[in-house]
Amino acid sequence: MYFKGQKFLVAGISKSGESSARFLLARGAEVYIYDDVMSGNIEKTCRLLVASGAKEVTTENYSEAVRVCDVLVLSPGIPIDNPLPVAFRRLGKAITGEEELASRYLRATQIAVTGTNGKTTTVSMINKVLSDCGKSSVMCGNCGDPSINYVEKLSFDDFAVMEISSFQLETLSGLRPHISVITNITEDHLNRHYNMENYIYLKSKLVRSLRESEYAVLNYDDERVRALAQSTKGRVVFFSAHEKIEGACVDNGELTCFGRTYLKAGDLSVGGEHNICNALACIAVADILALNVQAVGKSLSEFRGVRHRIEQVAEVGGVTYINDSKGTNTDATLKAINCMTRPTVILLGGKDKGYDYSVLFDELSRGSRVIHAVLYGENRYKMLSSCIKSGYMSFSLCTKFRDAVMLAKSIACEGQCVLLSPASASFDEFGGYEERGDCFADMVQGFENARFSV
Repeated sequence: MYFKGQKFLVAGISKSGESSARFLLARGAEVYIYDDVMSGNIEKTCRLLVASGAKEVTTENYSEAVRVCDVLVLSPGIPIDNPLPVAFRRLGKAITGEEELASRYLRATQIAVTGTNGKTTTVSMINKVLSDCGKSSVMCGNCGDPSINYVEKLSFDDFAVMEISSFQLETLSGLRPHISVITNITEDHLNRHYNMENYIYLKSKLVRSLRESEYAVLNYDDERVRALAQSTKGRVVFFSAHEKIEGACVDNGELTCFGRTYLKAGDLSVGGEHNICNALACIAVADILALNVQAVGKSLSEFRGVRHRIEQVAEVGGVTYINDSKGTNTDATLKAINCMTRPTVILLGGKDKGYDYSVLFDELSRGSRVIHAVLYGENRYKMLSSCIKSGYMSFSLCTKFRDAVMLAKSIACEGQCVLLSPASASFDEFGGYEERGDCFADMVQGFENARFSV
C-alpha cells in the first residue's frame, strides 16, 4: 500500500484508532479522523492528532469526508453495518481495521488467538511460556497495546501473540498467523452479529486463510470448533480435555502433546477445567514451536492467571470476594460458578448482549454452589424473566452496580463467597469490564478498611 497516494478516514478514536492514525501520519498519508462520541479523552486525542497533521471530521463535513477518502479504517467498536462503513461499501471503497493494517507490516511471527472465552488467559500463557523459554514476545491486539504499535519495534526473531475479537474479525481478511488458536465458540455478541451463523463465520476467518505451512490449533471438545478443521488448509493440531487424541490432551492426569509430557494437571496453579483447556492450547503451540518441554511445564505451573478472571480480591469478615468481571457471557459465568467450592452469592447483570439467559438459570435451578443471585443493571428484567421461568427463586433485584454489591455484602454470611460474574457487558455503567472489576475491588477494599477503622 502506497500511503502517500491515498486519503484515510480513521473512525473511532479509541486506542486502536489513535494508533492507526499515528501509524498512517508517520508514513505521509493524508489522515481524516472522526468519532461520534466525544468524551474528554477523545477530544484531547483528536487535538493531539490534529496538531500532528490529521484533519478532524465533524457531523457537518462527514459526507464530504466519505466522498474524498479512499480507505476507511474502522474501530472495532463500530459495527460493520453502521451507516459509515455502509456508505464506503456502496461507493466500492476499501474498509480495513487497525489489526488488518498491523498484520500486513508486522515482521514478527504472529500467533493469533480467538474464541468466545479463554482468549486472554491463553494469550497470557503463550506469552509467558515464550518469554520463559528465552524468546522475545509481546501480547497485543484485543489485550495489551494495539498490534500496530509494534510494527517498528519487532523483528523477524520476535513473537507477537495476538488476541483477536469477533469485532476485529469483521475487518480482517489478510491476517495469516503462523499459528491460529480457536479456544471455543459459544453464544455471545448476538446483539451485534445477529445470529450464531454469522458469529461462527467470523471466528472461522482466523483459520480460513491459512496456508499449508501454517497451523490451526483447535478445541476438539467443541463441536463447532472441531468442524472448522474442514475449513482450513493449515495443519490442524487438536487439543482436548476429555479425549485421548493425537495432539494435546490429558493422559493419566498429565498434560501431554503427541506423547510428550509437559506437566501434571494438578501442578497448574489456576483451577478449573477451562484452565486445563487453555493450558493444552498453549502446550499445542509450544509443541509446534519445538520449545523445551521441561521449561514449558515449569512456566505453566507458575502461571497465576489474569486480572478480572476468577480473581480473589480479599476476605472480609469471613466472606471471600471474587472478581470475574471478565465473565461477560453465560458460558464464562457457568465456568466461574463451577469453580466455586463454598456457598456463593452471585452478582449478575449489566448491558444485554442479545442472548437467552435461561441456560444459566436452568443450571442454577438444578443445583450449584450459588445460593442467591443479585440481578442488577440494564438487563435485570430480562434476567428476572429467565430466572422465574427456570424456577430459580432465590434472587434480589436492584438497579445500580454499587447497590448490588452492597446488597450482596449484606446477604453473604461468614464462610461464603460473593462472586462478580455478570454474564453481561459492562457498558450500561462502565467503560469496560476492567473498570467494572476495579470498581468492585475498590468497594471490597473499602469494606476491609472500614473493619480495621472500627
